[in-house]
Amino acid sequence: MTNEPTAPQVPPQPPVVQYDDFAKLELRVGTVLEVSDHPNADKLLVLKVDLGDQQRQIIAGLRGYVSHEQLLGNQIAVVANLAPRKMRGLESQGMLLAASHTDAEGKMYVVPLTLMGKVPSGAKIS
Repeated sequence: MTNEPTAPQVPPQPPVVQYDDFAKLELRVGTVLEVSDHPNADKLLVLKVDLGDQQRQIIAGLRGYVSHEQLLGNQIAVVANLAPRKMRGLESQGMLLAASHTDAEGKMYVVPLTLMGKVPSGAKIS
């Protein structure tokens, strides 16, 4: 064994996305109308979100990070054209965008992206 220092681990870089691929995403403003705990998952919340022309159910891994009261009534960024997906028995009809980080003590934080001002539900994000 040697006492040589080891090189720091460099995380792999994600692939570069072309603009045409990014432009396929339909990002819209959603207003959170209802929030409940997922009945079959400890880390998931079930949101009812108004996208202007329709209401959708979105399942999000926010339980334990954000309270129902913190979400209720807020406007969030939503990927509206994501294919529906079953999550522990319930269908999610979109995805909310959130930032996450871990502090120096290893505690994880997840923060949904919200808007600074009010806009109509369903407004396009660009």
